[in-house]
Amino acid sequence: MADRRLVGIDLGIASAHTVRVIDQTGETVAKRKCYPTVESLTQVETAAMAGAPAGTRLEVIMEPTGPAWLPIAVFFARRGHMVFRVSSAKASDLRKFFSRHTKTNGIDADTLARIGIVDPAGLIELRLADAPRATLDRRVRAADRLTAQASEHKVRIKDLVRQVLPMSPLTGDLGAADLAVLERFADPNLLVTAGAKRLTALITKASHGHLGAERADEWIAAAEASLELYAGHPAVAFADLAAEIATEVRLLAAIAAELAAHGAAREAAYKAVDPSGLARSLPGIAEVGGPAIVAAMGEPDRFAKGKQFRSFTGLVPKASETGNTDRKGQPMSKAGSSLLRTTLVRAADTARKQDPQLARIYYLQMVERGKDHLGATCVVAANLAERAWTVMRRGEPYIIRDTDGRPVTPSQARSIINERWTVPADVRARRRSKKAGKAPKNVLTGQSRPQTGHRGDLPLTPSSALAS
Repeated sequence: MADRRLVGIDLGIASAHTVRVIDQTGETVAKRKCYPTVESLTQVETAAMAGAPAGTRLEVIMEPTGPAWLPIAVFFARRGHMVFRVSSAKASDLRKFFSRHTKTNGIDADTLARIGIVDPAGLIELRLADAPRATLDRRVRAADRLTAQASEHKVRIKDLVRQVLPMSPLTGDLGAADLAVLERFADPNLLVTAGAKRLTALITKASHGHLGAERADEWIAAAEASLELYAGHPAVAFADLAAEIATEVRLLAAIAAELAAHGAAREAAYKAVDPSGLARSLPGIAEVGGPAIVAAMGEPDRFAKGKQFRSFTGLVPKASETGNTDRKGQPMSKAGSSLLRTTLVRAADTARKQDPQLARIYYLQMVERGKDHLGATCVVAANLAERAWTVMRRGEPYIIRDTDGRPVTPSQARSIINERWTVPADVRARRRSKKAGKAPKNVLTGQSRPQTGHRGDLPLTPSSALAS
């Protein structure tokens, strides 16, 4: 066997990293503690390479523990060694096999090193991003996090407003005029005192003339109803609730400003990585989805096939097969990035209304496979992921085609979908009901499948949706 040096590193967040080095036979070569400094990591490299033939490359294996993996990966990759990140679930399962009742940092590091012997095919070498991709990844993550925080603040504002104004006029999304009113007059006493004229002026200015006196009357009516209902009860602290609402409004405004800055930087980074806008040529992928997919995918050629990227998204079902039993309909694995998975699922619901091939997949899942809307959409999302990899790998924009492979215009695609691949209302209603159960596979429920004269029964491949 060729000489190997496998380095398992159990990363510490606030403590030293624990290192175990083994050779190809599993014999321990070195045990060390190290810190993320050049001097400390060089000592680990020297100890790991002791007695190894010239030209040996270390195989460094670790879990993606917080941000601690990055400096280790950069150091060893720059020195020409191979770096691997393995899932915490895989490492945990193997550790329990080696030592079920004991868990130490040393055992964890030794387990990581032995993964290279037990499951070498399961290791995929880590590729560190170049500058544009690293920038895109960070901006995508920051914008997503800020978007989630903004949503939380909006929910909190609505909840607080329902306390001070039980008949809250906030029935939809929060607009600029609503926020302007709440920042100044969340207390119903102040709302009534401000009067219709003053409120109308504020609302008109904040909404740029889209709203006015009618909206002001809604706010005043809600304030009067609140004052009549509570009748000055001391348990309702109007002034304090109003102060908390104003704080939430200001925090939301600050997040919106930061999100706009990160969004602009994200767009610049996306154009540097994908100047042709290939990701955005996919149906359902818009301004936010394109950068998210490109950032999560990285270099497309790190996946040998589209199915590997599909598995990477976590949108594939778990496998459960034993003896003569093969259980279908298993839950999704949900491995990989939750942001990527969410982006694809949201895009899939739009894409099925634009692309006949994806519409057909959705139709068959709903009508013949008995899936509900979300389950069918997830299947479409998995297919969309594979097509996204094909687009990025080939460097060619996506072309919408009919199920026979013929390119079609957007209007033609909508007509085809409406005529052939629209789920009947009664089938959709049954899928919403939990009492109806699932339809057997390959057995039609509801309407019969339309006869199209196209190759509707042939399995789709990602290339069938692209220009040859």
